Amino acid sequence: MGRHSFAKMRRRPRLAVVAGVITAATLFVVGADSYPQVRDAVACCDVAAAPQPPPPAVNLMAAQPPAPSIPPVLPQGRAPETGLQVDTILAARAVSAEFPEILTIGGVRSDSLKWHPHGLAIDVMIPSARSAAGIDLGDKVLAYVMANAERFGLEHAIWRQTIYRPNGSKNVMSDRGSDTANHYDHVHIATAGGGYPQEGQVYLR
Repeated sequence: MGRHSFAKMRRRPRLAVVAGVITAATLFVVGADSYPQVRDAVACCDVAAAPQPPPPAVNLMAAQPPAPSIPPVLPQGRAPETGLQVDTILAARAVSAEFPEILTIGGVRSDSLKWHPHGLAIDVMIPSARSAAGIDLGDKVLAYVMANAERFGLEHAIWRQTIYRPNGSKNVMSDRGSDTANHYDHVHIATAGGGYPQEGQVYLR
């Protein structure tokens, strides 16, 4: 083999090495130029999330059901309550509270019928009972009692010589000779009684 042939063979590896170095350098330079571009692309598109509003506050008091209202207690009215049964006391107190112009209510007394002696009836005395204002007041007391018949345990009511019952019936009574006996000056209210009150008995409106 001549020297020229050997020299050619020796030059080829150098060319390969040089080409390899140039390729690596080119990749390095290109790679070095590409990395900032990638970072910039990420940076330009990395948008911070918008701040979210805090959740609405929960009103614990509003979420709770309202406390049940307690009806006010009825104070003692115009009627003396000794010997009266609970239904009768309730009727007497309620009428007193509803009609403050009523000044007198009779309770237990002697009678040939059971109602007053056993605490089952009261007599709501009507001021100026023969006047137009008195008749109107008596009518209103009667209407109030009839509207609350179930609540009072009403047996009957008597006003101006007529007896009224919770079922809606009414009957004119015979003449007994006087305004009081004929119930022209008071509304008579008779109840089922409900028994005698216990100590600390409470009556609600």
